[in-house]
Amino acid sequence: MSGLRIRIDETGYRGRPVLKDVDVAEIPPGSLVALLGPNAAGKSTLLKAIMGLVAYRGVIALGGQDLARLPRAGRVREVAYLPQSLPQQTPLVAYEAVLSAVRATRPEFARAEAEAAVERVFADLGIRALALHPLSQMSGGQRQMVGLAQVMAREPRLMLLDEPTSALDLHWQMDVIGSVRAATAKRNAIAVMAVHDINLAIRSCDFVVVLAEGRVIAQGRPGTVLDAGILRRAYAVEARIETCSRGTPFVLIDRAASREPA
Repeated sequence: MSGLRIRIDETGYRGRPVLKDVDVAEIPPGSLVALLGPNAAGKSTLLKAIMGLVAYRGVIALGGQDLARLPRAGRVREVAYLPQSLPQQTPLVAYEAVLSAVRATRPEFARAEAEAAVERVFADLGIRALALHPLSQMSGGQRQMVGLAQVMAREPRLMLLDEPTSALDLHWQMDVIGSVRAATAKRNAIAVMAVHDINLAIRSCDFVVVLAEGRVIAQGRPGTVLDAGILRRAYAVEARIETCSRGTPFVLIDRAASREPA
């Protein structure tokens, strides 16, 4: 089965292109992919383009199917998107919010099937205790977990996650990454997540795509494509790639580097 293929000539917002000549090698099913890059590099814009929320010139295909040719209902069935913004603080309890998301996007699910999907995700994410809590009474981290549950319970072939761990402590960060990885493996799905934590990406992801200067400047296995030169070019830092006692590479930032004049 073919995976996710991205070729974008240009995307962005009216009068302000953000990314150009984006060519990402095919991402196979079952993969967890990190989008890396500095602020305003275009990570969120790329996720929105894949979801069809911003216009682009090019082709984004999933399983050999051009997503732009799918009807809207087909696209939201195949692709689920978690934005940076947290779910609204509504009076709905978490269970209702997640079930509503499943029923709205997967109308082919029978009621019992939708409820079973919600139950599985609450168990997988370890948030059963939140099921009957109103979103209006939750912390930012708790609402972020509910937002992720809304994505995962829909069982899409592609999950797009924009900073899914930003409001979470270390325990929940690792729990979320583990749950997303398990879901991609179980359903042979693909997850693409924008993250700032480079070491989290190295430890957890199969592939990384590094954005900077409006383009993809590196892509591939994290242990092979991330080096001091790429980190300097992307983040303007002097960095070293070291190896821990378990053999896992990790990044040490020594100092900010001088930026090249524009």
